[in-house]
Amino acid sequence: MTAVLDRAPAATLWTRDFTLYFGARVVSLLGDAMMPVAAALAVGALYGVSGVGYVLAVWTAPFVLFIVFGGVFADRIGARAMMVGADVVRTVTQGVLAVAFLTGAPPLWLLLVTSVLAGSAAAMFQPGVNGMVPLVATDPQRANGTLKIADAVTQLGGPVLAGLLMAATGAGTVYAVDAATFLVSGVCLALIRHLPASVGKSTSTVLRDLRCGWWEFRTRTWMWSVILIWVCFGLFVFGPYIPLASQLVGGRLGATAYGWTMAGLGTGTVVGGLVAIRFRPSRPLAAGAVALTGFAAIPLSVALEPALPVLVLGHVVGGAAWAFWSVMWSTSVQTLVPPAVLNRVTAYEVAGSVSGMALGQALVGPVSTVVAPRDLLVVATVVALGVVAALLLVRPIRDLRRVGP
Repeated sequence: MTAVLDRAPAATLWTRDFTLYFGARVVSLLGDAMMPVAAALAVGALYGVSGVGYVLAVWTAPFVLFIVFGGVFADRIGARAMMVGADVVRTVTQGVLAVAFLTGAPPLWLLLVTSVLAGSAAAMFQPGVNGMVPLVATDPQRANGTLKIADAVTQLGGPVLAGLLMAATGAGTVYAVDAATFLVSGVCLALIRHLPASVGKSTSTVLRDLRCGWWEFRTRTWMWSVILIWVCFGLFVFGPYIPLASQLVGGRLGATAYGWTMAGLGTGTVVGGLVAIRFRPSRPLAAGAVALTGFAAIPLSVALEPALPVLVLGHVVGGAAWAFWSVMWSTSVQTLVPPAVLNRVTAYEVAGSVSGMALGQALVGPVSTVVAPRDLLVVATVVALGVVAALLLVRPIRDLRRVGP
């Protein structure tokens, strides 16, 4: 597997539109990075591990159900319009939760209802995240690497900020900050100017557009193969991880330690993003799969219950692995799928990849009453390594070639 180092000047990336898009993503990602800590600690304190799992699951379920429609609408009326509308909805839902936490203990039904609405809005937003990158950047891999670093920085600062705010003022402030980030994100996206002109009214129906997107998705063996593998990853690794890690780390070392653990994950993501900007393997998914081996360090480090420095180090390694794979995957999708159907294809691949996570989140509470949380994380470690082996064994994934900018 050959690779080249990118030596092109980075200044060309920072156009006005990319800067606005970058700003929108940074503030939104900061709020998103704070939410797992707030949900795990605030909801967990009120309703336990099962409550955290249910709140996460009812966010994920409508996300999976509606994201394919988000892809269709993003291709029909524009990704930017869908993203701005979704930001407005989430500003309201997070603002309601902020008021609820500031004035008392919100009932479980309110947490569930706002999670459903926020998940539905995210389904309208997410297809455009991938589809907007080629519209605002001429080099998608560099843009994706830069955005992944931004994600990493927010993962570094967001959990620590959330932990400090939780300790000082409570969950209400965290949710209020999250609402503000969606507001800022919407404004930045609305200010982007140089996007392709609207194609006008489509004579196609929504159902026909859905079928077209599905055909584009299923004819790419490398894509649907990855998604099938990712269902297992979400079910056994991603889905259970947040509720279990918050219980084991927070219960053993405290809320601040859990925040530092998540910050370690963000630090690793910075490293992985920096490498992904410069390193351009000829077979990106094969290289990403090899790097993904390091992700097993995350569930393993929690299961072994080591001292905090070792726990953080495990998350640094796993975060770097995850970031490198993510950039290789996103860039492959953006450069190998026609722009006219990119949002729809993105919707199908995202829906498939998170469907297993939704089931894992819903089941983790009941299963953890029968199987020890540590044992579940050992299973997650084994599955993470099995996912790497599966990715490398599928030839269309292993042999997929890079497309230059």
